[in-house]
Amino acid sequence: MLAGCSKAPDTNDAPAASDTAGAPGIAVTAAPGVAFNYRYGFRLPPRAIAAVQEAHASTCEKLGIMRCRITSMDYRVVGENDIRGSLHFKLDPAIARAFGKRGIDIVQDAKGTLVSAEITGTDAAEAIERAGGTQAEAAAAVARADAALARSDASAEERAELQRQRAAAATAARDAAATAADSRASLARTPMTFDYESGDAVRGFDTSAPLTSALDTMVASGQVTLAVLLGIVAIFGPPAIVFVIGLLLWRRMRRPVARWRRKVDD
Repeated sequence: MLAGCSKAPDTNDAPAASDTAGAPGIAVTAAPGVAFNYRYGFRLPPRAIAAVQEAHASTCEKLGIMRCRITSMDYRVVGENDIRGSLHFKLDPAIARAFGKRGIDIVQDAKGTLVSAEITGTDAAEAIERAGGTQAEAAAAVARADAALARSDASAEERAELQRQRAAAATAARDAAATAADSRASLARTPMTFDYESGDAVRGFDTSAPLTSALDTMVASGQVTLAVLLGIVAIFGPPAIVFVIGLLLWRRMRRPVARWRRKVDD
């Protein structure tokens, strides 16, 4: 994985965003010829995920399809207060860094936080150069095979071998051309993924502070205690009600039954 090489100023007409601690970014001018892939993970209050996802999509749409495209979207309710989702983009490389920072700002405005940031890179320029060399070698091999096949004194076995060599060289040339095309496409569009998960919202100060941790522990403990109590009531409540009703009926009917038995005995 590549770390941030520099913080060259963005001069493009991209979404403005303030610098965010813990959110590394790499400008395309810092590593020319490298195809980057950005991935950010966010944690937000459960009810905020859908709105933030929509805000991110809207930000992309405003840039136009030539600069930003949404390639896929996912939103899942896994359980109570457990919501997850993702949004995938293809961006103009010149605005990818600023778009990611703008996405982080939107999350923080919704009382969410950035929990992970990953930037990977592939040396597309080197791949294109290697593919070009392979194409040149394959073209030379095809030319040699064609020249040999043009000879009238070549035997049937030689011609069969030359045809096999020519076909292999042509296949290598096509594969190299496809590799070069894919590498050029990776330089033209930068993939970016936003992953969303529900969780505790940021309270406006460092979540690692002792006071915040203590408050989180207290709230979590209270929620667990309440859940356990409600579970106990749900499990033992109905049998207890039946038992109490039976006990009251027995106490109410005990004396009349005793008097009836005495009368029968007499």
